[in-house]
Amino acid sequence: MTECSSGRFTDGRVSDHGIRDVYSPRNRWQRCLDVEAALAVAQARLGLIPEGAAAAIAAAASVDNIDLDLLQQEIRRESHPFMPLVTALADAAGDAGEWTHWGAATQNITQTADALQLREAHLRIVDLLRQVMEAAIGLALRTADVMMAGRTHGQHAVPISFGYKVAVWLDQYTRHLNRLHEAAGRALAVIAGGAVGTFASTGEVGLAVQEELARELGLGSMPIASRAINDSYAEYVTVLALIAGTSSQIGREIHTLMKPEFAEAFEPIPAGTVGSSTMPHKRNPQLAQDVLALSAQIRALVPLALEAMVHDHEVAGYATDMMEQALPQAVILTGDLLVRVETILRGLVVDPERMKRNLALTAGLIESERIMMTLAETLGRQKAHDIVYRAAQLAATSRTTFEDALLAEPEVVKVFARQELRALLATQRTGIDELIIEQTVRRARTALDLQ
Repeated sequence: MTECSSGRFTDGRVSDHGIRDVYSPRNRWQRCLDVEAALAVAQARLGLIPEGAAAAIAAAASVDNIDLDLLQQEIRRESHPFMPLVTALADAAGDAGEWTHWGAATQNITQTADALQLREAHLRIVDLLRQVMEAAIGLALRTADVMMAGRTHGQHAVPISFGYKVAVWLDQYTRHLNRLHEAAGRALAVIAGGAVGTFASTGEVGLAVQEELARELGLGSMPIASRAINDSYAEYVTVLALIAGTSSQIGREIHTLMKPEFAEAFEPIPAGTVGSSTMPHKRNPQLAQDVLALSAQIRALVPLALEAMVHDHEVAGYATDMMEQALPQAVILTGDLLVRVETILRGLVVDPERMKRNLALTAGLIESERIMMTLAETLGRQKAHDIVYRAAQLAATSRTTFEDALLAEPEVVKVFARQELRALLATQRTGIDELIIEQTVRRARTALDLQ
């Protein structure tokens, strides 16, 4: 597998929590050997193979007993991705080697090894997501009273607090945490049904072997052990893509707010960080750009994972190969992504004064909804909307202030004195966003306590 991340920030500021190591070739082979060992133990318990043979196979099932360079040579010579490992394990187990891989298909072992690797990576991803959520909780509470312009379609809408913006991200991550656990419950399962999933080599006892193998490995058991079933892995990749979607919202927002025209929030930029080789003044949103790039790559893997669900007949190697590309890449990229999001949220610098100045750019227009709703109590909603719309458009397209444009409307003068109107325009409100932040933080903390 090729390197998946941008390669920046390798100085310890961000870490993938060992997710890449989970998918190293050495660990991959070890997980396959773990499955072979557990399968032998399960079969021995049910009388399919001798207990002594199972013990010898389990003792031999270590990459330290395998010449990995020779293994790769044999894979190329035989043009089979797994049979050389079975042969090497059988040789390492001595006379007991004849009982190795008893009644199993290659994909039974490799797909169960996929589940073992995914469990390792899943625990790390959950830990990273928890750190992201905890950082978001802290940032939301810290900025709950920092007012800024809420924007819809790129334009000023109504005032919000920055904490409310963060709460919107946190709300999504809370659901993603739940989705991740639910998806893992379905994906982390063993498969031991033989060539097509009917336990043709072992009969009814084979189903008991699969259940025993699941207990031995601490995994679930596929209800139908068909090698053509990939929906659970496709679901897991899709959940990672949802996490990427929310993360991309954050990356895009910070990327925008760091522009000099906004200058409202900045990702942490340690001293000595170089933004440009030719323009020394630049403070580039490097982490945010990484987040955007990584998020896009993860989302792009969803179609591949979905295509991997489509098999000819009882199994197709090309579909299996596609999933073996989609799942590890999505997992590795998600690790790279979440460490960057956590770094941004944990160290984000906000500028309340700049937010306040930007909030005042429209000279009161951002309070048009509030003026309209106050007028509506006397004039009715539609009439109030028409009046405020005319005044707002006049203020936006001329040198007339919004206040003067409103007071030029006879109906407005009947309702407001100038000082009263001026006070409404100056007193910016953020609705109940403080309550929303509190409720969102409470839900997030509950999810973190439950998982």
